[in-house]
Amino acid sequence: MKRRSWALFAGMCIIWGVPYLLIRVAVREFSPAALVFARTAVGGLVLLPFALANGGFGPVLRRWRPLLTFTVIEIGVPWLLLSDAERTLSSSLSGLLVAAVPLVGVAVAFVARSDDAGGGVLRYAGLLLGLVGVIVLLGLDFEHVTARALIEMLLVAIGYAVAPVIMTRRLADLPSYPVIAASLLITAIAYLPYAALHWPAHITAKPAWSVIGLGVVCTALAFVVFFALIADIGPSRATVFTYVNPAVAVLLGVLLLDEPFTAGIAVGFPLILVGSVLAARHGQPATADAAVGEAVVGEAVVGDAVACGDPTPG
Repeated sequence: MKRRSWALFAGMCIIWGVPYLLIRVAVREFSPAALVFARTAVGGLVLLPFALANGGFGPVLRRWRPLLTFTVIEIGVPWLLLSDAERTLSSSLSGLLVAAVPLVGVAVAFVARSDDAGGGVLRYAGLLLGLVGVIVLLGLDFEHVTARALIEMLLVAIGYAVAPVIMTRRLADLPSYPVIAASLLITAIAYLPYAALHWPAHITAKPAWSVIGLGVVCTALAFVVFFALIADIGPSRATVFTYVNPAVAVLLGVLLLDEPFTAGIAVGFPLILVGSVLAARHGQPATADAAVGEAVVGEAVVGDAVACGDPTPG
């Protein structure tokens, strides 16, 4: 790869590993729903010029049913559940649990009878290995997990695995920026009434900057960099960074939030990582990219990229 491509790749490794840290900080003062509103409003408004420059919202809104379904399953519900779960879960553990999304994607592909189903012995060995990693992670870190947070993370994983199927089947022929910007703005409008009534009375610097970082860096900038990376090296190679994101999430949580580096992380994460790589190796990059999960609809955009062939702006 060229130097520019390596820089973009490194940027994505960091950008989509940061949200877990920022969410953990932001929920100290923002309610989960208010946080979802703030993040989607900021990200959607920043991406608005890109959407208008790439065809506008007309074609997207004409498919409002799959757009709304995708928005609810990919952003509206998962981002709320993830934000609520991180009120009790560490950012490190949240990032690692989302890393298991490709494993759920294998089951979703099988049920949906998509082209991503199948894959041979190695793929299902990876699925089993990844599930063992999740069990080890939760088993050794059980004292850090509540039943409510675990259920929320499970629903997040299901949403992130199902949404790319909707994207590739119903929205993949549309320009990427209008689809993502529309989804973000629709979510922001839906959460606006609640956020207006439950906005924090006092916001300190760290949560405020965390929200801005989530919207500008981890959402808007992430998509700009991601599409540039796809233009340089193609969608399949571009998704490899998703396997680095969980490690970044753990590193940031340990270094900046003084979260413990537990035995569960040390043993479970390598198993989840190897299992996810094997489980995704014969499938569509969209499923592999689901490991990004919460970070910003990343997996759905990869689904768009793969289906369109050339997802770059214009």
